[in-house]
Amino acid sequence: MFAGLTGWHLLIILAVILLLFGAPKLPALAKSIGQSMRIFKGEVDELKKDGKDGKSDQASDGTATTPTAQSTAAPTVTPAPAPVDPSTESNPKP
Repeated sequence: MFAGLTGWHLLIILAVILLLFGAPKLPALAKSIGQSMRIFKGEVDELKKDGKDGKSDQASDGTATTPTAQSTAAPTVTPAPAPVDPSTESNPKP
């Protein structure tokens, strides 16, 4: 990623940063970048830990996994058809 950068390139980049932000703001900028990196690293480590514990709801191929033997879903019940009033039917049966 930084294979083409030499010492002069880095020196120019540092000079531009110093001109943009000014010397008094650089320590605060570095502190906020460090805090952001710490938070990001913690979140990545937590995601890796959750993935290794097997708590993920997705299989390795990206499809959702469903339990086969111990299903907690209630069985579906089909309601009985409502009785039809013969007086409102268009073709009443004799």
